[in-house]
Amino acid sequence: MHAEGIFADWIKDTFISPSSDLVIVSPDAGGVERAGAIQRRTGISAMATIIKRRANAGTLDSMQLVGDVAGKAAIIIDDMIDTAGTLCKAAELLMQSGATDVYACATHGLFSGPAFKRIEASCLRRVVVTNTLERDGKHQDKIKVLDIAPLIGKALSCIIEKKSVSSLFQ
Repeated sequence: MHAEGIFADWIKDTFISPSSDLVIVSPDAGGVERAGAIQRRTGISAMATIIKRRANAGTLDSMQLVGDVAGKAAIIIDDMIDTAGTLCKAAELLMQSGATDVYACATHGLFSGPAFKRIEASCLRRVVVTNTLERDGKHQDKIKVLDIAPLIGKALSCIIEKKSVSSLFQ
């Protein structure tokens, strides 16, 4: 199961309609398919990718943007946010490349260590995550949590009725 439909609905509700002033961004080469699914579901025509090079595990050496974000609100689509270091650096790169605003959507918000402080101090306008992980009640103004209970309920109904669960994600 994945949260692309939940994020696509949030994007459509937040930004009214797909327009030329939005761009979907994959934070790495591995996330291009996930970002592409959101792009198709929202009808947003522009997409960009960030290519990261690591000096060693856990250490980011450099980032390069492939695509045009100038004059657009960029929406980063990721699977999880841990310490938010890479996410905040990606947001900076997008702003330096001419993005008007930067948003992020991630299925799992781990928010370990300095994550909350980094997000608060960053140029990110809003970080949207699902409630797949238990929260201790600490949230920031920049973080929005979307409920996945309706999706899980629909999946259970499909299973009970012996229908395809994959139909929920098309």
